[in-house]
Amino acid sequence: MGLIALLFYVLTVAAQWVVFQKAGIAGWKSIIPIYSSYCLFKIAWGNGWIFLATIIPIVGVIVDFMAMYKLAKAFNKGLGFGIGLFLLRPIFYIVLAFSEDNYIGPNGNRIYVA
Repeated sequence: MGLIALLFYVLTVAAQWVVFQKAGIAGWKSIIPIYSSYCLFKIAWGNGWIFLATIIPIVGVIVDFMAMYKLAKAFNKGLGFGIGLFLLRPIFYIVLAFSEDNYIGPNGNRIYVA
């Protein structure tokens, strides 16, 4: 059972690494625990410091759900995918990482590079 948990952890870290790279952030930042949360919220919200709200007990769950929804929007996905990210994060990270979807920006706002 421990081997399966380790395998899921490694796959999740690898998937998060790819998601970070798709968003233009160095993949190694996904390995550092608190800094990876900051970077994930920066990808999803545009402001990484919002991750501190997850420390507050009830508010944290709501903010985490909103972050997963915004992460889905940042990759041009819908509410269903955001719910999937919230409930089955490892599986949906893998789907997000290895799909053809590109990062379009925080809150689903397109980023135009000149």
